[in-house]
Amino acid sequence: MTTLTKRTALVVAATVVLTGSGAVSAAAAPPAHDVSMREVAARVLSVGVPGYVARIDDGRRVRTTVAGLADRETGRPLNGREQFEVGSNTKTFMAVLALQLVDRGRLKLDRPVGDYLPGVVPDGDHITVRMLLNHTSGLFSYTSDPAFFERMNEDPQHVYTERELLDVAFGHAPNFAPGQGWSYSNTNYTLIGMILQRLTGQSLPDLVERRIAKPLGLDRTYFADPRATHTGRGYAHGYAVSFAGAQPVHTDVSEWPIGGWGGAAGAIISTPEDLARFFEAVLGGELFSRAQLAQMRSTVDIPESFGIKGGYGLGLIRIDSVCGTVWGHGGDTMGHHSTAVASADGRRTAVTDATAEPVDSEPNAGAERFYRVVMAADTATICHLLNKPVPAAVADALRG
Repeated sequence: MTTLTKRTALVVAATVVLTGSGAVSAAAAPPAHDVSMREVAARVLSVGVPGYVARIDDGRRVRTTVAGLADRETGRPLNGREQFEVGSNTKTFMAVLALQLVDRGRLKLDRPVGDYLPGVVPDGDHITVRMLLNHTSGLFSYTSDPAFFERMNEDPQHVYTERELLDVAFGHAPNFAPGQGWSYSNTNYTLIGMILQRLTGQSLPDLVERRIAKPLGLDRTYFADPRATHTGRGYAHGYAVSFAGAQPVHTDVSEWPIGGWGGAAGAIISTPEDLARFFEAVLGGELFSRAQLAQMRSTVDIPESFGIKGGYGLGLIRIDSVCGTVWGHGGDTMGHHSTAVASADGRRTAVTDATAEPVDSEPNAGAERFYRVVMAADTATICHLLNKPVPAAVADALRG
């Protein structure tokens, strides 16, 4: 969700992080790896992250690892079951809702956006619903506007309307002609959210609750409208971190309105267990037809410059890691970096949350170290999920 120009690899966060300061629900000792989950967790916390949780279900047992704090002010430790902002994992929820409408004959992937939102999108007669879902529309992402987060910092409680977000995006020229490239754009999913609401006459919170959360029994998953409604005990606070000074400075952003700027691109609140269950259901084809699962898994290549090797489908990423291929998504808000991946059949899942996000407008050594270590931890997690040893280069990057 954060500015793509400075956080390219972390915006999608398609790879996974797993931490380790304690194992829960482990039926037996975990397999040996070159780098333990405990070590991964320690390295992530060393770069200014207050708290870190990782839940791995390898198809035989569930291991949940937690480290650090859920709330810096009170000193409350993480327990691994907290709710948190899942950021752009929300896109997979929106894609599921869209594909359910395709199954019902209410929505067609290759029809122009202009058919569903007349007059809303420049060149909307040449941009299809599919192009929004797989980021080939060329539309500029509102979060890539250099002034967007500056304005948010000045007025963090402002709740943006969809029209305000689109005005930011459409104030910039498209990145390329429709269908002629790939660029990650939160604007695409703002429009998907608008289409969902127009076709159903229901709000996004209601759609998430009725069509995903309730059928799957996700009791602690909801769409923030516009804020998380419970940010005390049982909630992992998120922190915007500045590395510009001698020591990191943490700002608690838990009560900022994530739904007021993330919206359909990033406003879901969930837990590690709920998010794992969701991706299990997505890859298992429980929420829509097998035909739509095939559409979701039909990918376009992600450019090498994006920092992730793989492809982007319809709200779903194929990650071709050094330890093997997994499917999922991830997300970054002003205070969280989360990831969720699964095996191709959904039977193995891994979900993580790091309760921090760098916010400095200029590059610095602290932020660069944060990214290097967190992305290495993401890769190490996939290796653990797939029961593969962590490569030496990844282990070296974890050391910062």
